[in-house]
Amino acid sequence: MKPLFTRRHAGLLACLAPVWAGAQSLPADAGTANSPAAIPQLDTVVVTASRTPQALKDVLGDVSVIDRNTLESAGQSSLAEVLSRTHGIEYTNNGGPQTVTSLFMRGANSNQTLVLVDGQRINNATNGLAALNAIPPDSIDHIEIVRGAASSLYGADALGGVINIVTRREAERPLSAYASAGGGTYGTSSYSAGLSGATQGWTYSLSSSYRQSHGFDATNDKAYGHNPDRDSYYESNVAGSLGYEWKRGQTLSAQFYQTHVNGGYDYDGSDFNDRAIQDLQGYSLTSTNQLTDMWQSTLRVGSTVDRNRSENAPGDPAFGQSPDGKTTFRTRQNQFLWQNDLQLAQGQKVTLAYEHLDQRVDGDIPFMGRFVNYDETRRHVNSFTGVYLGDFGAHHLQASLRNDDNSQFGNHTTGGLSYGYDITPRIRATVGASTGFRAPDFNELYWPNDGYFAGNPDLKPETSRNVEAGLRYADDDSELGVTYYRNKVRNLIVSQSADPANPYFYQPFNVSHALLEGVTFTGMKKFGNTRLRASLDLSDPRNTDEDKRLPLRARKVLRLSGDHRFGDLLLGAEWYVSGDRIDSSGDRLGGYGLFNLLAAYDVTRNVQVQVRWNNVFDKEYTLVKGYNTPGSNAFVNLTWRM
Repeated sequence: MKPLFTRRHAGLLACLAPVWAGAQSLPADAGTANSPAAIPQLDTVVVTASRTPQALKDVLGDVSVIDRNTLESAGQSSLAEVLSRTHGIEYTNNGGPQTVTSLFMRGANSNQTLVLVDGQRINNATNGLAALNAIPPDSIDHIEIVRGAASSLYGADALGGVINIVTRREAERPLSAYASAGGGTYGTSSYSAGLSGATQGWTYSLSSSYRQSHGFDATNDKAYGHNPDRDSYYESNVAGSLGYEWKRGQTLSAQFYQTHVNGGYDYDGSDFNDRAIQDLQGYSLTSTNQLTDMWQSTLRVGSTVDRNRSENAPGDPAFGQSPDGKTTFRTRQNQFLWQNDLQLAQGQKVTLAYEHLDQRVDGDIPFMGRFVNYDETRRHVNSFTGVYLGDFGAHHLQASLRNDDNSQFGNHTTGGLSYGYDITPRIRATVGASTGFRAPDFNELYWPNDGYFAGNPDLKPETSRNVEAGLRYADDDSELGVTYYRNKVRNLIVSQSADPANPYFYQPFNVSHALLEGVTFTGMKKFGNTRLRASLDLSDPRNTDEDKRLPLRARKVLRLSGDHRFGDLLLGAEWYVSGDRIDSSGDRLGGYGLFNLLAAYDVTRNVQVQVRWNNVFDKEYTLVKGYNTPGSNAFVNLTWRM
């Protein structure tokens, strides 16, 4: 095993020292915002870290927020790209923002990170992945990111962390409105509009967005099934909310969102225009009730639906291919929450929650001239969670315990404990330990035997034990943070050849262990109208059974960004540097660096022009072998606000 630190790393830290000299937890280290002045003077509040509102500066774990300013400056960037500009997160896709996207948080697999939209899980129950490619940044108000095992707060799939996406619903005035339009490279165009407000106890919001692009060729001649063409896509989104405070402290609200993505990709090398069509929907009804000065109760019932359909050239049923080329998978997750937040005493709070999750899947799986479904199509989970927060002067404590009763696996209990000590009013040291788990998805458990792959109903959940320690400094103009983490994963599910007579037949088994270990450095410094940010990830995600690096993860990632305001003009730059990676076959994928420029000009108080130029030097790089990435590309956007 290679050491985490080398002389080269020491040199990198020395180069970054000036950024950190003045100084982890200001909103978003994800690139530049619209203005240095956009850094909130009031404390940024997060909910995901403990299930209750906390000032970000008081959170004990490695948590960050991507705010609306950062999302507005994203331009043509996908949600995965925006997330990767924060420390500890990498991504890959299969040839464009419309294709299957994988996210790695601290080296954990995509299906080991729980993704929520407005507090509801959206990880697909068939393959465990979240449809990040179906969520446009235009539709998001902010994103809360919790790194490290968080199953003691949210249950299965939070082995590597949690990403909570909060949709737009501003309600500070009786009426607020916005509209934007933009265009750029690859024939990309984007439009969005929305309104929101609050009056006489009512709050409301409605927003919509549309984006289309001619795209670029998703694959190259190193890919199986390369079809030289441009893989276009379009996506649409609509979201809304309505709430009413019918009595002081008593609120009833409803939310919904719906997204649609239709994107091209290359499947088998034919001239057929392969398409992947995805619809993601979410609905919820929430009642928030302040029963006493010390007791708030929340009831929420909701549902998320994920439909995936692929359209390919008609195939041969004898080879397990669809005779009409179409394959469909559907997931519905009905979710119920009853949460009670109790203020015990000054600085002490307890949260008790009960949750019910009902997962249903359906698939049109082609097999021998007919369509078959999963062997099992439904499971449910009943969960009880308890969280304690305590502040005792310079000492801070968070403890959590959760039991999940899964109809497939039975009971699984996870816990977490974190402690923080204020060495000075500006310096805090933290330590923490937590456990996590991931339940096998329906593909791994119940995929029907098609001659090439079959599910394994005897699989056990993947489990993890995470420990971490951190030190951070913060004042009004600067920040400096360092976090060490070590997440040991057991019972990793890996597909292996399962029939000596048929080497092409695979089944999943609990056969591997992994160690996700690393150190993250973060920093921010303001100089008047100038702001600089930096982060450095040094990690070693490995399959410890074979002592091999986990595929598609870099051991070193450096992020630098800065911006400066000249009156009505903001100019900014970003530099993303990734070390080399290996693909699933063990081939090396070279490291790369991407340099981006951005600008924003306030034409009037209500009108702003934004420009983003990604990959300025037209760097050729590979995220997945055989799949292309965008070259130099620019985007210009005009936004009006009222």
